Parts: sequence; structure tokens; C-alpha cells
Amino acid sequence: MKALVQRVTEGSVTIDGEVVGEIGKGLVILFGAGRGDTEKDVEFLASKCANLRIFCDADDKMNLSLLDIDGEALIISQFTLYGDCRKGRRPGFSDAADPAEAEQFYQHFIEAMKRNGIRNVQCGRFGADMKVKIFNDGPVTFMIESKNGVGV
Repeated sequence: MKALVQRVTEGSVTIDGEVVGEIGKGLVILFGAGRGDTEKDVEFLASKCANLRIFCDADDKMNLSLLDIDGEALIISQFTLYGDCRKGRRPGFSDAADPAEAEQFYQHFIEAMKRNGIRNVQCGRFGADMKVKIFNDGPVTFMIESKNGVGV
């Protein structure tokens, strides 16, 4: 399982001209599930995203988590995180989870973020054509991979 995590001042997602989710200060999380992922991966990734210390403290050091700043999360499904561009000119997606399984993981990840104490969790719609506005702060961006929950 993968999450591309971006620290933002604000973010939003629009589907068919309608804003379906928007946040202020917090994280925009692009979420992808891979073949062989489990619920353990979901829990690991949600805990890591909620507790990762990437927000600045009074000394301008990355020392605060999303929970510490009472930040918000916008979660967008993004199977293209599993795009393999090493060969040819067209990405391959054989490492991505099948869509039905990936959608279940996506929904569980949203709920896991709420269980981890994130007060405002917004999301896009799985499989939809979405327009995402991301006001990356810093810019600060990290790729987090669960590797099947290792390191929980």
C-alpha cells in the first residue's frame, strides 16, 4: 500500500464541477492499494499518516504531526501510484490491487484515519474523474509504503 502525503495549506477535490471535499491546513493523501495488501497495511498507513511529524513547531522544525496541529485530511484514491514506467512508454499497472479490493481498502483507510483521531477527513470518489487542487506547503511531500505492515 502506498500513500503520497503532501503537507498543504488547503486542498480540494471537484467531480463534474462540484466540490465534493475540501480542507484547510493538513494533508492531501493520494492513496493506492497494491496486490497482496491487507487490513494490516491499512492500519499501518493510517497511523503513520496521522502521526508523521512533518509540521513545523515554534522553532520551525518538523516536529508536529497532523494530530498535534488538529489538521485535516483529504484522501484521494490513486491507482497510478502503482504505475510501472520502467519499460516501454506506457505505464503498466499489474502491481495495483483489483478495483473492487482497492475500493474496500480505500474506504477502510478513510475510516482508519477517523479512528486515529483526525477530526475532519474529506475524500474524493473512488474511480471518478477528479480535479484535485493541492496547495503544497513547503513544498513537503513524502511517499509512505506499508510493505505489508512491516514496522508497525
